[in-house]
Amino acid sequence: MKRRDFIMLLGGAAAWPLAARAQQSGPMPVIGVRRIAVLLRVAQDDPDAQRDLQNFRKGLWELGWTAGSNILIEYRYASADPAQMQTHAAELVGLPAEVVLAGGSLAVAALRRETRTIPIVFVRVADPVSQGFVASLAHPGANVTGFSSLEYELSGKWLELLKGIAPHLVRVALMFNPTTAPYGPGFLRSFETAAPSFGVKPIGALIQTPPRSRAL
Repeated sequence: MKRRDFIMLLGGAAAWPLAARAQQSGPMPVIGVRRIAVLLRVAQDDPDAQRDLQNFRKGLWELGWTAGSNILIEYRYASADPAQMQTHAAELVGLPAEVVLAGGSLAVAALRRETRTIPIVFVRVADPVSQGFVASLAHPGANVTGFSSLEYELSGKWLELLKGIAPHLVRVALMFNPTTAPYGPGFLRSFETAAPSFGVKPIGALIQTPPRSRAL
């Protein structure tokens, strides 16, 4: 995630209707101190996530917000565990946070089950419209908005790269966990549509055990 996108994230959240915030209940931070929550699907020691969060804090600082001074940032990491994700979502909503940064589809889905008033800003979500997170990209509606950086058509590019590396390839499998990657079926459909043009047989390989490595 580029620093520019993180800066846009905060600016967009600040412009959300005050009515949504007015519906929140529960104790708030000390006057003058705002609370942001971050819910990620990866593990706490994920290097990419920590790099992104460093850029996030830097973007906030450039806008005049300093963690530990005039803002509090609550972090939760789910390690691709749906049950843990839901527990963390409930905790953050219960604080309550004034806005939540949700990394990935699992985080958005968990947060939407807990609140329809606290603003949720997502990143790294594929096709948020088909997943039911927003009404449209132009007019998200409700309390969810964000950045869609993954497109299903990427699966065609994956096939193109594989054929370039192994021209005689005849079978290609797309592996994903439908529990931790609910967007997987969308990529699989695009994958199956693109496969004939590359002369390969597409195979959907669904797994149920959360992978150790970082997923999309």
